[in-house]
Amino acid sequence: MNYNWNWGIFFQPNPMGTGTYLDMLLSGLVLTLKTAALAWIIALITGSLVGVMRTLPSRGANWFGFAYVEFFRNMPLLVQLFLWFFVLPEILPRAAGLWLKQLPNAPFWTAAIGIGLFMSARVAIQLQAGIGSLPRGQRMAATALGLTTVQVYRYVLLPMAFRIILPPLTSEFLNTIKNTAVAITIGLLELTGEARSMQEFSFQVFEAFTAATLLYLLVNAVVVTAMRFLERWVAIPGYITGK
Repeated sequence: MNYNWNWGIFFQPNPMGTGTYLDMLLSGLVLTLKTAALAWIIALITGSLVGVMRTLPSRGANWFGFAYVEFFRNMPLLVQLFLWFFVLPEILPRAAGLWLKQLPNAPFWTAAIGIGLFMSARVAIQLQAGIGSLPRGQRMAATALGLTTVQVYRYVLLPMAFRIILPPLTSEFLNTIKNTAVAITIGLLELTGEARSMQEFSFQVFEAFTAATLLYLLVNAVVVTAMRFLERWVAIPGYITGK
């Protein structure tokens, strides 16, 4: 293969006049981190609520939690983003649909909410497994002390369950960061999108995607290192992740 390597391309001005090609990639990285952070907040809050519903002694709550998880878990993320971005505005009432279409930065909000809902199903499963792994005696002892159902979850079950499932939650957070790359399909120029733009403008495809790969690896390394310290700090003695 006769390929002309040019690592100095990163310091050449980009066609948009917004700085160098390296600035393009870094702006994409910032957008990736913003999208992943908002999506993870949505996933953590929504997934926790659904995960709790799947463990309540209520058939209706169990059924709703089951339907929610199966809906978001069994549909590809790419299809979900297309539904939220292209189909939803067309099936809503005309005024609501126009509002969605004219929403500033619509690809960002659609990607963050879509990825967040997709990942929330996985968080719900993790939390359900964490609560299910706790000894039944803890729930019964808390109830015997006079705590309400909300208080049992708030003060006993959830603090223990979250500490147990912290390692798989770290993996889900990393998956959230990687899933932001799918947002390029609805026009969001995050890191992968900016790498693709750089490749189209400069024809230096290997340099562009090598840089994007290294930036993804750097972000993941920082997240993994930080979560390892957090896991050791909150580890429960006697459990799998305990000291």
